[in-house]
Amino acid sequence: MSFTSLPPILGEALAARGYVDPTPVQAAVLEDGARGRDLVVSAQTGSGKTVAFGMAMATELLREDGTIEPARSPLALVIAPTRELAMQVGRELAWLYEKTGARGATCVGGMDPQKERRMLQGGVHIVIGTPGRLRDHLERGALDLSALRTIVLDEADEMLDMGFREDLEEILDATPEGRRTMLFSATMPPAIANLARRYQRDALRISTVGDDRGHGDIAYQAVTVAPAEIEQAVVNLLRFHEAETAMLFCATRDNVRRLYATLHERGFQVVALSGEHSQQERNHALQALRDRRARVCVATDVAARGIDLPTLSLVVHVELPRDAETLQHRSGRTGRAGKKGTAVLIVPYPRRKRVEMMLRGARINAEWISAPAPEAIRLQDRQRLLDALLAPVEFDDEDRVIAERLLAERSAEDIAAALVRAHRAAMPQPEELTENTPQARSAAQIERHRPGFDDVIWFRMDLGRRQNADPRWILPLLCRRGHITRNEIGAIRIGIHETHFQVPRAIAGRFADAVARTASGSAEDGSEVRIEVVPEDGHGNRHTPSPRQHGEASKPQPPAKRATLAPSTKERVSRPTPQKPHPRKPKKHRKPG
Repeated sequence: MSFTSLPPILGEALAARGYVDPTPVQAAVLEDGARGRDLVVSAQTGSGKTVAFGMAMATELLREDGTIEPARSPLALVIAPTRELAMQVGRELAWLYEKTGARGATCVGGMDPQKERRMLQGGVHIVIGTPGRLRDHLERGALDLSALRTIVLDEADEMLDMGFREDLEEILDATPEGRRTMLFSATMPPAIANLARRYQRDALRISTVGDDRGHGDIAYQAVTVAPAEIEQAVVNLLRFHEAETAMLFCATRDNVRRLYATLHERGFQVVALSGEHSQQERNHALQALRDRRARVCVATDVAARGIDLPTLSLVVHVELPRDAETLQHRSGRTGRAGKKGTAVLIVPYPRRKRVEMMLRGARINAEWISAPAPEAIRLQDRQRLLDALLAPVEFDDEDRVIAERLLAERSAEDIAAALVRAHRAAMPQPEELTENTPQARSAAQIERHRPGFDDVIWFRMDLGRRQNADPRWILPLLCRRGHITRNEIGAIRIGIHETHFQVPRAIAGRFADAVARTASGSAEDGSEVRIEVVPEDGHGNRHTPSPRQHGEASKPQPPAKRATLAPSTKERVSRPTPQKPHPRKPKKHRKPG
């Protein structure tokens, strides 16, 4: 199927952008049976759904000659969950409808609302916005929906997950009875079905999620690693692929912060996105990625919603997704618009069976491989370096003057070697990893085992290498503060800003009580150092830095079991060390968008 069923003016816009054949979701909405009908569409991220509903709207917006009538009030409304996605949709619809004379307005949080109201009052055909901002304009009388012909809910499942149900219902209730409603969603939970029944009439259900084309442009790989070597595997994957843009997914904002600090210290050009970052910080991070000032983004699932980076070719699931849908959502950030991408899952050895089940449920064929070894990375580096240095370039007179000066003082071989060395100096060094064989894994496990440390609690203290932390004085400090002996302290891992250490679960409560009692404001005996238990994530894991990356002390490291503290003990261990009170401003609660 081609785009011949579209008005010629839209076909020309698609051809100018290099579109030849429609994607499955685009072909589905152009079928005769879908024309003019309410739609409930399941389509994966990156499947071309923005252009799909842009083409589907043409039935309600354009005259037979492909033009559009003068704007008095909006004829089409598109609602998206995040500011980034709304602006992306606005850009897509702008080029698609550019020659029709259609005017558009984007209304999102973080922008000047007065400027948006002036645009709405000046007359627009298509409005794109986030639920919160659109509801605000509606309640102030700036957004008139009385003439609306079609409305699109993009990423409807995410909008409900983010708590926009009330906003959506108020907006939908304000639209005319005969308007066309299209719901686009990667998943179809019961909440979406209820929304469709309430606001749609005889909706046509379209699903392209199971189509092989959905992830045909993404190569999936599963990398098995030792649980303590996840961060080293991330380093080697980044170095092996040297992707123009890479996105790393973590489960929590704390883990995003920790991985960002690790990669930044190693010399990677990296930015972070999580719930703790303001809209301005998000804008700066995304702009750095688009300007190529940064090449790696560490993000949580929620923070990455709506992000479209054309150069993104590598997605790494540093922490495993909770289900197949999350896996596809994350991976869908790459392999878009016909481009190839790679999605890599970092799989600790004990969790391989769970990941295999997830991949089968998602009908994804992943290649199971070992993490790239330093030798393979160096081989890639040599080839990339040769390609870069032998690529044809143009030289100006100043370049040749400097070249002549160099040749007069050094041999051509020495100059070439210095150039190669300068290129290599800017590359972070790859990591040595445990060999991915049963014998090597068993040997590493035996080496890490230490009697009495099968069941431990991880604690952390707020000092690290930046404060010259060293096991030689950390051990006496912990013994003095916690009233325990050296033999009751397990592995010690020193990071950039903080240090993690193990204490047997049997004495963890007594240790926590002791460090709380010995805390004070004195800076002479270490009593001012904050010591607290490492919190669990949503899966019952306590995330700690890997030993090789963070310079673990020479004590053997036992594997930490995932056991649960008794309520009374947990309460004692989790109590933070008393600190001087800091005045805090009351938080302002507002909905995103």
